[in-house]
Amino acid sequence: MKIAFSPCPNDTFIFHAWVHGLIPGAPKLDVTYADIDITNSLAAGPDGTEVVKISCAALPWVLSEYALLPCGGALGRGCGPLVLTSNRVGSTKDPAVLANRRVAVPSERSTAYLLFRLWAAQHVPGGVGEIVVLPFHEIMPAVREGLVDAGLVIHEARFTYPLYGLHLLADLGSWWEADTNLPIPLGAIIARRSLDLSAIAGWIRASVKYAWAHPEESQQYVLHHAQELSPEVVQAHIKLYVNEFTENIGETGYKAVASLLSRASQEGLVPRVDLAALHL
Repeated sequence: MKIAFSPCPNDTFIFHAWVHGLIPGAPKLDVTYADIDITNSLAAGPDGTEVVKISCAALPWVLSEYALLPCGGALGRGCGPLVLTSNRVGSTKDPAVLANRRVAVPSERSTAYLLFRLWAAQHVPGGVGEIVVLPFHEIMPAVREGLVDAGLVIHEARFTYPLYGLHLLADLGSWWEADTNLPIPLGAIIARRSLDLSAIAGWIRASVKYAWAHPEESQQYVLHHAQELSPEVVQAHIKLYVNEFTENIGETGYKAVASLLSRASQEGLVPRVDLAALHL
């Protein structure tokens, strides 16, 4: 079975057991490890990838062919994307500083960028300037070096941005949670509707449970793909992004995804979605 997910610690932790043949009855996986911008494109393309990790923001473009699985994704609290600036912009907390600025983002169809657009519409008079898409691990160096004025970062950047001498302008997760009282719907696992979706969800849940029960077994695999992150940052990453919503998105998780896509479609940022199609 062809699957694509990121090399980030939460994804490799979740799928370690299945990738290594530790889930009884689960088919062998042919894995593509790729940044979220690439996996979003894979889901929208004709290559035949059967199971894919994508941004929740990319769901409107793929729901006709793929179903949102109720497990394996990335939702949570206190784990949202951050808007960072350098000393060139200053340490101000005033969002208006982004007016007509050059901002790096990890993907035009990422949840981070969608949250940023919703937030900026309320907080940046006149709007930001040029948007530059970069792989997420290149964004903080680009901000530090002055190639862009600000950066929208995800994942472990939450823990490491001070090492780059950068300043936190806004925590979009905190804004979202205060505004909606819902968790942040970051990433989703989707599978082609022609497949046995119940079986795939079962194998993913089994892989999640195995990871929790045997965390030491996945450590070498996770660190191998972790792009030189320290073991301490890797563990903090996993603890934050692999949570109860990973095992079961639940009604609260579905409500968070529906709220994000409804707001975005009302603003004309994504196509309108049949919210009933989010449920299996």
